[in-house]
Amino acid sequence: MKNDTPKTGKEPPEDRARRSIVFRLNTVFFFEMIGIFLALDLLFTASLFLVSAGQAERAAVLAVSAFERNEPDVFQSGGVTVREGGTKPDGTAIPAFLGRLFYDPSLSGERYLTYPESSGASLLHRLDGMAYALALRKNGRDCVVTVDLSGEVHQGKTVLILLLAAELLLLFFGLRSRAGRIRKTLRPIAELAETARRLNQSRPFTPEEIETLAGKINGINASRLDTRIAVNSTQDELKNLAGAINSMLDRINESYRAQVRFVSDASHELRTPIAVIQGYVSLLDRWGKNDEKALQESIEAIKSETDNMKQLVEQLLFLARGDNNTMLLQKERFDVSVLAKRVFRETKMIDKGHDYLLQAEPAPIEADEALIKQAMRILVDNAVKYTPAGGAIRISVASRDREVRLTVQDDGIGIEPDAVPRVFDRFFRTDESRARATGGAGLGLSIAKWIVERHGGHMEVLSREKIGTRISLVLPAAEAEKEPDTEAPE
Repeated sequence: MKNDTPKTGKEPPEDRARRSIVFRLNTVFFFEMIGIFLALDLLFTASLFLVSAGQAERAAVLAVSAFERNEPDVFQSGGVTVREGGTKPDGTAIPAFLGRLFYDPSLSGERYLTYPESSGASLLHRLDGMAYALALRKNGRDCVVTVDLSGEVHQGKTVLILLLAAELLLLFFGLRSRAGRIRKTLRPIAELAETARRLNQSRPFTPEEIETLAGKINGINASRLDTRIAVNSTQDELKNLAGAINSMLDRINESYRAQVRFVSDASHELRTPIAVIQGYVSLLDRWGKNDEKALQESIEAIKSETDNMKQLVEQLLFLARGDNNTMLLQKERFDVSVLAKRVFRETKMIDKGHDYLLQAEPAPIEADEALIKQAMRILVDNAVKYTPAGGAIRISVASRDREVRLTVQDDGIGIEPDAVPRVFDRFFRTDESRARATGGAGLGLSIAKWIVERHGGHMEVLSREKIGTRISLVLPAAEAEKEPDTEAPE
């Protein structure tokens, strides 16, 4: 069956681009394989030389021993000859540093590789007559021990020829197979180019434009999600595609960063509830077996903390989507002073190294209690971390001018003035060395700030180095509850 497609004599641009990319990638592959094969051949040649030289050295040792015992039938057989005389062999001296790999320490002398003299013979033919020569002085007599290496050289050349043939076959089939895989991988780009060419017959794509687009897409991976395709350098028909790919990469990048933030937030925020549960378990282990009051208190606290942890995980799942403003707050009316007293008791139980002071007045608000408790714990946890043992941590709750102010103040190490504006940045830590010792990823205050701002409030920081830090959560106060109307009886 004949092909009815008219032949224009011009190769489609997408085929040229694909063929050019295949050629370039195969060229790189070719030189990489040539380098590997050369290294293998050199390694084989060096190994063959060392093995042959080692065997020749052992044969020379045996020949010298036979020469000393005056047994010519021994040392003049098996390709080994011993010649008396002061003339040194005519050949290439083996360097001492190389000879140390196979020299026999019982023989001191100079080692040579000798070749037969032939004016018209090539190097390969001369190698067939190569010999190993040892010039030494033994029992007051100069002698030269010669060991024929022609057999080893012939075997080595045969193996090397077979090795080269195998390498050429591997290279040929490797290039052929690689070219097919590359063409298959690039087929979607070629189809994209063909579609664009049909849309714009006036100016077909150049191979360089398609290669640039393919290279950009191929170069984007999980560690380089910030890479984008240059839309301005892309032809008009591909700008929409490039823009869509960039938009998709933006969403993938944001999703990836949100997952990283979620893992860090979870590990940071679940530590304190677990510590509270551990504290009550210790209380049960010590006194709860015989003290029913302690037993009941611990059971209720553990149940409460388990529920809090479950709620916290759910809140963290919402927080992972917080940047998209899709998190729903479960607002309810409650008294912040009651919440502060509960956090105060829990913290005193798990931390015996600091003095805790509480000053709280009734302060009702409408907010998500779990999130406000989470923010409060973040402030207390930071105060514990950066306050030396024996220091004081003060928690206060006050309601003024339609605002509720929850403050945690410590007399710890304080914060440098330049670092105060950045304490709410994610992953920011003022002292890296101390942060490693105390733990944490620098996310706590950023989480607390996000929680407070979602409730329509703000945070205030006052800190002095070596004096202490005071951080306040400022939230809108709840509206006063309306008293039910009562009608006088008629």
